Amino acid sequence: MEKLLFLQYLPDEAIEIISKEGEEFTRSITEIRLRVGKSIIVYAGGREKILNHKASQSLIKKTLELISGYSLYAWEDELRAGFITLPGGCRVGLCGKAVVEDEKIKTLSNISGINMRIKHEIKGCADTILASIENIGHTMIISPPGCGKTTLLRDLARQISDGGKTIGIVDERSEIAGCYLGVPVNDVGLRTDVLDRCPKASGMVMLLRSMAPEIIIADEIGGERDMRAIEQIVNAGVKIICTAHGNGIDDVRESKGLKDLVGLFDNYIVLSARNGPGTIEGMYNSEFTLI
Repeated sequence: MEKLLFLQYLPDEAIEIISKEGEEFTRSITEIRLRVGKSIIVYAGGREKILNHKASQSLIKKTLELISGYSLYAWEDELRAGFITLPGGCRVGLCGKAVVEDEKIKTLSNISGINMRIKHEIKGCADTILASIENIGHTMIISPPGCGKTTLLRDLARQISDGGKTIGIVDERSEIAGCYLGVPVNDVGLRTDVLDRCPKASGMVMLLRSMAPEIIIADEIGGERDMRAIEQIVNAGVKIICTAHGNGIDDVRESKGLKDLVGLFDNYIVLSARNGPGTIEGMYNSEFTLI
């Protein structure tokens, strides 16, 4: 089997166990979870697979050495944030003992959990939405975790940008553009600028002031600061496309952190994983009428 990019960051022990599930399974992997003393869990094809092999402390250590190039100390800023973005857009979340100084996280030590999320671009997944919505306008994508909202957001950025609009993305957790050393790994379009690892509220205002975007994109909004930034964007005549956690329109209407934004958006898109990640449950206009 051709060695997939993410496999170079796993020890031979883990590769052997995963490869036993077959090539089709391995190629469809979206997430690998390693926890000390617990069975390795792999998500592939939208399903969870618990492997018959427990992750040892040694396995975690070897994996950390591979993802850090044997220099974990050089990734202190990333450890402070709790994740490392690798070449190719693979994002590795880390859990362990937080080293706190002056009530701020300085770094992580004694790493006991690793969540490797493998980049999967699905070009064209926004086709249905773009064909159904005459004016993309201010758009909110609503879904529970793991239902494809970030993947959809990425393809919307790519298609709208390549279609002629200037876009600014605030990528707080390096998930949309998958930047490595500041350069997007994922295809987010020709006319797209990315602020990587920047807090959403600050980043949206920075883009508004510095990059003259026609559309600003942000993932998983919520909270007072995000709301104020979005209101500033809307008042400046710039469009906003964002995602939010929820099971449907009612969740947004009732959310303490989002309900004040209801009425600002032209479109609401609700996703689920009912028929696999990215299932469109409904598209609604500003009056909450199905499109």
